[in-house]
Amino acid sequence: MVYLTLAGAILAEVVGTTAMKYSNGFSKLVPSLITGFSYAVAFILLAQTLKTMAVGTAYAIWAGVGTAAIAAIGIVFIGESVTVAKIIGIVLVIGGVVVLNLGGIH
Repeated sequence: MVYLTLAGAILAEVVGTTAMKYSNGFSKLVPSLITGFSYAVAFILLAQTLKTMAVGTAYAIWAGVGTAAIAAIGIVFIGESVTVAKIIGIVLVIGGVVVLNLGGIH
């Protein structure tokens, strides 16, 4: 259940960050509202996750998976450039999250 809550926090953060891209510096109302709401949900769910998961592990997963997802969304849907360095960085972030989970940091 804790990983489901964390996944919800990650999803909300990714939605909020994607909406922020379209808010035009918070000058467009709907994307700005989506950003604020999504970040509020993300922090609420992350706080719930922290009740039963170590803060270092939870934050590493939240930040790492969120970063990788946003980078992938930028490449696939927003048309941001793809470079070898960017791909290697995404792979390293995902690898770091996997190692943290396998290492049993709790």
